[in-house]
Formats: sequence, C-alpha cells, structure tokens
Amino acid sequence: MRRREFISLIGGAAASVVSWPVAAQAQQSATIPVVGFLHSATPEPSRIAAFRKGLSDAGFIEGKDVAIEHRWAQGNYARLPELAQDLVGRNVAVIVAAGGIASAPAAKAATDRIPIVLVIGSDPVADGLVKSLARPEGNITGVSFLTQALGAKRLGFLNVLVPHATDIAIVLNPNNRAGTTEVQAAAKLAKKTIHVFEARTAQELESAFDAIARGQAGAVMVHSDPFFTSRAAQISALGTKTNKPTIYPSREYAEAGGLVFYGADVRDEYRKAGDYVARLLRGAKPADLPISQPTKFELVLNLKTAKTLGLNVPDSFQLLADEVIE
Repeated sequence: MRRREFISLIGGAAASVVSWPVAAQAQQSATIPVVGFLHSATPEPSRIAAFRKGLSDAGFIEGKDVAIEHRWAQGNYARLPELAQDLVGRNVAVIVAAGGIASAPAAKAATDRIPIVLVIGSDPVADGLVKSLARPEGNITGVSFLTQALGAKRLGFLNVLVPHATDIAIVLNPNNRAGTTEVQAAAKLAKKTIHVFEARTAQELESAFDAIARGQAGAVMVHSDPFFTSRAAQISALGTKTNKPTIYPSREYAEAGGLVFYGADVRDEYRKAGDYVARLLRGAKPADLPISQPTKFELVLNLKTAKTLGLNVPDSFQLLADEVIE
C-alpha cells in the first residue's frame, strides 16, 4: 500500500512529506472531503502554497475543512494512469490534474464521474480535453495559463534582446513538444534557425547545455515543461553558464538567476485552481465553470545576470520589462 502524502510548506523551504496513520485518514475522509492532486513531476512548493491559498481564501482549510492526497509521477509520465486510477479508487471528491498536458488525459481516462480541475499550460480544446473554453461540458473544468502557446512571443523578445542572433537553441523535454510547431513557424518568418536539444533527466540537461555552450546558437529558449520547472535552479545556472542570453517560461527561473522570463503568473493560476476546487466542493458543476485563462503576462529581466553575461541590454528591452531584478 502506498503512503498517503500531505505536502506542507514552511516559509520558502522545500515541501516535507508527512505520513498519516491509515486509521486516522479513514476517519478524516469520513468527515471532510478529500481532493486528489495529480502531478506529473515533483512538488513545487510555491505553486502548492498558492493552490492552498486559493482553497483557504474560499473557506477550505487543509486538515480542517478539506484533505489533500498528492500523487507525484516524479517525471515518469507513464505512471500517471496508475496514479489517477488510485485516486479514483479512493473516491476523492475532486481531482486536480496539474503539471503539464500528461496529467490531464490520465485523469480524464480514469473517470467521467469525479470532477476534474485542469492546471495546464496548453489549450485544452486543441488537446481534446474539453469541447469549449466557455462551456467545457462533462466533468472537466480548470485553468490554462497558456505558457506553451507563448513560445513564438518569447522568440520575439529574444530578437529584441539579441537581434543579430540568427541561430536559436531550444531545450525541450521530448515527452512534451506542445507549442514547438508554432515556435518553428515564427522562427522561419523571422529568418532564424532553431536547433533542438532534448533532455528528460538532470544528466541530459547538463549534456544539452554543454552542447549549446559549444555550439553556434546566439541565444537559448527553454521550453515549458513541469520537469524543467522542478529543476529551475539547475537550468537557470546552466543557462548562465553557456554565456548566451536565455529566456525561460516561468518566474521561478528568473528568481533563481535566469536572465529573462515571459509568461503568466503561474502561481496565481494555481490559486485560481484552488478557488475552482472550492466551488466544486460547494456543489458547482464543472460544465458551468468556464476554463479560466490569464489576463496578464509578465516580462521579467534579471539585470544582475545580464551583467554576469556581459550583455548590454538595449534600452528598448528594459522599457518593455514589467520588472527588472537588480
């Protein structure tokens, strides 16, 4: 029998796992609803904290009004169907499918009865998960923060930052290529050449960035992927080590020392997911909750890293930035 894991965040420290006695869990489940949290990678403390905040702001305090059962695939996407079935077997009240496109199909295949809240960076209509954003139908709703659809926009920002870079390296997880077709199309229009470097493990990330450092690319783009986000500090350091301007898909990278981030505030999207779960626990139907999408996108520049790279950031780029980290 697997341990049931509850992730609790203390300050900014990494999440710690607390094992609850089986008897206590059975008693708790009988009195308060249980939310299943399915994720394709590893715990992301700040995002889990934001999800909990969405729940608590809506009146559901973990351990008092609601319990959360986490299932982490640790980057092994093949485990997701089994983990989703496990949550269904435990008859949870709601399933949150987070951490990229892989979790959502696993949850959808596991149940058409239990409400599912998506937390994904792609278009759920294009992915075949829902019929429409306004009226998703069935048992699925959630949030889409569109990070995978912003690759072409990030390429445009790289063009402003380093306009003479004609060769662009893109680092991606071969298990997650969503949005790369749009990047290739945008690169063709901008007369840029894309060089793809694949990585699905920490060691492969090291090898990919080593190859980029030796190669001809003048700039680097890191593709959106939950495994990559869980390694944000490592990837940001590797990006700086290449001595080439690198743009990232999540704020975590810029905070860890990455040069540039462009995208939505994913933590706020996780907070919204917590609010959606609370609505469902109060009786709302998934089909009546439109898929939420972000209305604000941020461009964040880490000027300290730019100085480390010896990069003269154009004034035009600094004026575009919503935030400059000194």
